[in-house]
Parts: sequence; structure tokens; C-alpha cells
Amino acid sequence: MAVSKGAQSVNASGVNAAARLDRLPMTSFQRNMFIIIALAWLFDSIDLGMMTFLLAPVREHFGLTAATAGIVASSSFVGMFVGAALAGMLGDKFGRKIIFQWSIIIWSVGSIICALSPNVAFFIVLRFVIGFGMGAEFPIAQSMLSELIPSSHRGRYLALLEGFWPLGFICAGIIAWLILPIGGWRWVLVAGGIPGLYILWIRRKLPESARWYEIKGRYEEAEAVVSMFEKKVREITGKPLPPVKPNVETVSSEGSSLIDSFRMLWQGMYIKRTLMVWVLWFFYLFGYYGITTWVSALMVDKGYSITSSTAYTILISLGAIPGFALAAYLVDKWGRKPTLVTYIAGAAVTAYFYGATVDFTTMIAWGLAMQFFLFGTWSCLYAYTPELYPTRARATGCGFASAIGRLGSLLAPTIAGILMGISSTLNVFSLGVIAFIIAILGVLILGPETKGMSLEEISQ
Repeated sequence: MAVSKGAQSVNASGVNAAARLDRLPMTSFQRNMFIIIALAWLFDSIDLGMMTFLLAPVREHFGLTAATAGIVASSSFVGMFVGAALAGMLGDKFGRKIIFQWSIIIWSVGSIICALSPNVAFFIVLRFVIGFGMGAEFPIAQSMLSELIPSSHRGRYLALLEGFWPLGFICAGIIAWLILPIGGWRWVLVAGGIPGLYILWIRRKLPESARWYEIKGRYEEAEAVVSMFEKKVREITGKPLPPVKPNVETVSSEGSSLIDSFRMLWQGMYIKRTLMVWVLWFFYLFGYYGITTWVSALMVDKGYSITSSTAYTILISLGAIPGFALAAYLVDKWGRKPTLVTYIAGAAVTAYFYGATVDFTTMIAWGLAMQFFLFGTWSCLYAYTPELYPTRARATGCGFASAIGRLGSLLAPTIAGILMGISSTLNVFSLGVIAFIIAILGVLILGPETKGMSLEEISQ
């Protein structure tokens, strides 16, 4: 196996954090760690989801053309691209926890300041800053959770983490629906940013990753974290811990440079995985945001009021809840690849018919089905990606996957806005379908299956 510059093997006298954590039964202690990360994910997704509901009133307030509104919608994704790419490398170099905390400060404070925007230029700049914070959080949250949860439950909990995304989207819609009529879009942004300050406070309880400590040669700190997990689990179960399985050799990145984790993405078997992940993330996010960013605004263009279009968008978003719940079950039961391919295919079919529908009742039905598959796919993406890379490059791999996806997110709303100005709404949805098909082919041709394997086994 290829090893980055400055890396060396850790022998059996090390902490053996991976084997010791993976053999622990799942208890309320690990679930509490999950809840802390998931709450931050929820409030992060609320802020990003706000633009689906605020694009129409912001567009009206500043008198924007469709093309300019597309640039406004894309500004967050430019920030997310930069934030995700940098945060991944920084998280592998300096640790998950500190980058995690700074990401919250940036997006929560940025959202509050964005509410004061005097013009569209200021608004775009602040949406970039907010996007930077959100982009920084996503890959770090993935990496952190994947390294805390036992391998037997990892896929399910990573998928459930992404399930907080549609819940955040629904919450964003409810907040917009309640506040827009009485306070306008500025107060909606304030309401979205305040919860982040609370999450920043409770995140202090999260430990640093023991796996990360170990590969950095910080064995005493790794031992302290693992021992704390073992003690808590013993106290909760009241039973002796299961035996530790034979040590899986880990690789140290102590003394490695910031760029070494990026080089690892292009060595040995990781080349194929990186190509697959980048194709998957770019084209899925291109299709997803090309469609969903304009869902509420498209309904306004069809004659619905801003308030009613917001309510209808919230309604179809309810389809996301059973979608991610079933995906969380299937990724461990059925496997990552078949679940992912099935969900993207379902998203392609339902998105096409949703865009082609004129009848209101049929449109709602197709919309519910579309959100079922769209958000279920997100759960699969976030369960699958962090498993494909070793600890020394996991955050970097997740970060650049997210960053490449944000390029798709950046291009999609702008291209969709241009299409809306020169052609029919159906073409916007057809473009999304084509992107989904390319994403499916990437997974089928290049993607490995990781179900039931430890993180270290996947990297052997």
C-alpha cells in the first residue's frame, strides 16, 4: 500500500484505537456524540436550505434578473468549494475538532451579518462567507462520525446524519413560512444563524478522534479517548467489553506536510476511488441543485404566491423523511453501491416527471417521490465517501469530494437560470436527469463495495 511522505508503520505496541473502538457495542454514549454532530448538521442545513425559500423574495427586493439571481444562489457554493477543500486538509493536519468548531463560528455569525445587506453585492459576499463555513463543516463531520461509530453501525449512522439535511430543509421552510410574512427575508437569516452559537457551546463535549491522535503519534491522548469510550460503555451496559480483535496495521502521518494528504488521493488504489467520488459528487450535486434551488421560484413563475409556493415546497419535502430512513437501513442491509444507484435512478425518473407535470395534484405526488429519492441519495453519499479513504487522508478525501461537488452546485443554478430565461422549465429538469445518469455510471464502473468492513480493512 502506498504511503505518503513522512509516514511510517505503527506496530502492535500502539493504542490499537480502531480495533478497540470497533468492537464496542453501540450505546447511548456514542448516540449522544452522534446527536451533537447531527444537531450542528441540522442547523447548518437550515441555513443553506433557506436560499430555496428566500431566492424569490431576495430577487424581488433587489430587482434581479433570473441570471443574476442564479449568481446569488451560486455564491454560497463558491464558498463551500473553498471551505471544503481547505478544511479537509486542515482537519487531517491539525485535527477534526478545532476545524469543526471554527466552521460553526463562520457560518452562524455570517448568516446574522448577511441579514444587514444593503445591496446585492454585499449579500453575495456574505453568502460566500457563510458557504465557506458550511463547506468546512461537512467533510469534518463525516470524518469525525465515521471514526467514532463502531463499524457494524457506521453506515446506518452516517446515513442518518445526512437525514438531518431534509429535516433542516423542512425547518428552513417552516421558519421562512412563519417569518417572511411578518419580518421579511432579513429576519429569516437572523433566525437561521442564532442556533449555531448554541451548537458551538455544546460541541465542547466532543472528543478529538482517537484514530487521528494515533496516526499522529500522540499515543497518550489517543489512549485517553479510547479508555474514556470503554469506561462509558462498561458503565452503561454493566457488562465486560468484547475481546479486541487482532490489530490491523495503521499508518502514521506524524510529521507529514499539509499537501501529503492530497497526494494520497492519487496513489495506488485510491486513484480509482477518487475519480469515482469526484464524478459522483460533481454530477449528483449539479443535478440536485439545478433542480431544487429553483423549486420555489418556479412555482412563483407558474402563478403561485411566494407564501403558497413556500408551503407547497415544504409539503413535498416531507417525502424526504421516509427516503433517508429507508436509505439508512439499506446501506447496511443491501450495500452501499446498489442502494446509491437505485436512489439516483429514482431521483432521475421522478425529477423528469415532476418538471413535466402541469396538474397540481400530480405535481405534488411527483414532488414527494422526487424528494424521497433525492434526500435518500444524500444519505448514501455521506455514508459511502468517508469509508473510501484512510484516516490520514479521510477528511481531505471528503473535503475535495465535497469541493468538486460544489463546483457542480455553483454551475447548476446559474445554468438553470439562463435556461429559464431562454427555454422551458422542463429543460432545467432534463439537464438534472442527464447529470444523474452520469453519476450512476461512475459508481457502477469505478465504485467498490464497503459494507460490513472496518475503515482499516477497506484501506488494505
